[in-house]
Amino acid sequence: MSASQPNSASPVHASAGGGASSRPAGISPRSQSPRVGRRYRCNRLNGPYDAIVIGSGIGGLTTAALLSAAGNKVLVLEQHYTAGGMTHAYERNGYEWDVGVHYIGDVGSHPTMTRRLFDFLSAGRLRWAPMDSTYDRICIGEKRYDLRAGREAFIAGLLEHFPGEEQTLQRYLQRVSAVGRAMRLLTLEKMLPGWCAPLLSQWRKWRLPAYLNKTTYEVLRELTDNEQLIAALSGQWGDNGMPPREGSFIIHALIVKHYLHGGYYPVGGASALAATIIPQVQASGGEVFTYAEVETILMDGNRACGVRMKDGTEIRSPLVISNAGVFNTFDKLLPESATEQAGYHHDLGTVKPSMSHLCLYIGLKKTAEQLGLPKTNYWLYPSADYSADLQRFLDDPAAQIPLVYISFPSAKDPTFTQRYPDRATIEIVSPGPYEWFEQWTDQEWGKRGEDYEALKEQFSQRLLERLYETFPHLRGEIDYYELSTPLSTKHFCFYQRGEIYGLDHDPARFQQQWLRPQTRIRGLYLTGQDIMSCGVAGAMYGGVVAAQAVLGWRKAVPLLRKVFSGTGSGQGTAADSDTQLKSA
Repeated sequence: MSASQPNSASPVHASAGGGASSRPAGISPRSQSPRVGRRYRCNRLNGPYDAIVIGSGIGGLTTAALLSAAGNKVLVLEQHYTAGGMTHAYERNGYEWDVGVHYIGDVGSHPTMTRRLFDFLSAGRLRWAPMDSTYDRICIGEKRYDLRAGREAFIAGLLEHFPGEEQTLQRYLQRVSAVGRAMRLLTLEKMLPGWCAPLLSQWRKWRLPAYLNKTTYEVLRELTDNEQLIAALSGQWGDNGMPPREGSFIIHALIVKHYLHGGYYPVGGASALAATIIPQVQASGGEVFTYAEVETILMDGNRACGVRMKDGTEIRSPLVISNAGVFNTFDKLLPESATEQAGYHHDLGTVKPSMSHLCLYIGLKKTAEQLGLPKTNYWLYPSADYSADLQRFLDDPAAQIPLVYISFPSAKDPTFTQRYPDRATIEIVSPGPYEWFEQWTDQEWGKRGEDYEALKEQFSQRLLERLYETFPHLRGEIDYYELSTPLSTKHFCFYQRGEIYGLDHDPARFQQQWLRPQTRIRGLYLTGQDIMSCGVAGAMYGGVVAAQAVLGWRKAVPLLRKVFSGTGSGQGTAADSDTQLKSA
């Protein structure tokens, strides 16, 4: 479940029941800032560059680091004040929160491809702290279902509530594993030339199981008619933003498989991802600039040839790689004539932006240990009918909130108390349609008026009450809180409707052959979650296939063999990583 940094510089504070104040006392100075990257100035450019990457999300950083490892000088341009995209962290009033990295899977000691890729990108400097063995707790009404690390523990935990369903659970995990294997073919389809796509699509229909691209609910209904079991198995749907009746089983299975062996959190907080990857980009002479807003992609005939910055500076490069998402790339950054000529106006009509959200960031004046905060994520639902509950909320904002996700970042990061003594943090995420806040979209950040703040306060109190219902001992312990809205995501992450997962992950999305790294415009490539799938790992693998598309098979195969064999360790040093962690 992802979140975004609040859009109000003057936060909403808890009322008399919550015990909050706006200026926590006794905050120790922080030894390092969560801001990473170098601030853009046109006189700091040191071209020529072999490639320009627009956006420093994990997909863009992955592509940049891999191209750098192949000897290319890469420039990454980030419009936000810190690098990392939805993996960044921010600090305010003596607290720090992540905005999207609530947990990562497949990075334990077992040598998975994901762990090896992270190790390569970070030169082995990125470390991981395990969460509790129960990484997700699905709360449906008064019932609690624990998702536990390890295949056998996962099954055993659910059998406590659904005795006699072992065969169903075994068949379910078989289908989850089958989707994982099928992704190899789906990924290969992204990496081969566009003219191969129709042939591969036909082969996929012949070779892959029929359930692959059905909705999650349809697939689970083929296995059982127990609606409560279906709800328990699909209770992580907030990780892709679509309830099981609408979302593709592909993305559901990828998420389940990703966390099946447990959840982990980056040691040092979410900003450690970008901080440990950036030195690899710099190793070949490249750089990652922040406050670097791209105005347009430059064209030379039918070829992308660089970018024009908001300050008017033009930066030339034979390759432009967009990590800004397909809507931003083809609607905002590319000249309209180029988009139309390449046919992307039609293509954009085949996909939709994913859901937007609210996030309540909470600070407390005790440690996570003192407060008994868990390393488990909580998913709170009023009933097992996720789609009906969501629709009631979309129709009526006063209806019960259909999904409340609670995360405890300070409990997950073993270094948090070293950086923030006697402090703890909580984050609460829920759906929040962009349309409810659209009337303020043209007003200045931090100055959207009393009505906007009042609406935020209403949602803040409702989310706090859900927290107190589940953790009653926290009432009166909250020192500070502030709410982000979809306008926050639009302002800080540049998603135009506040979407957090790029494109909707419905079955139709996975049939779009144009969602691939190599575009129909020469010199222009795409990277990140829109060409693969949402989440940190999905965007990261989007970065891998983009790097392959740019390098070509001859150069990419030796590099990727080095990455995934575990013999490569990137190019940075511990000193590089430590320096980058402290940069502002």
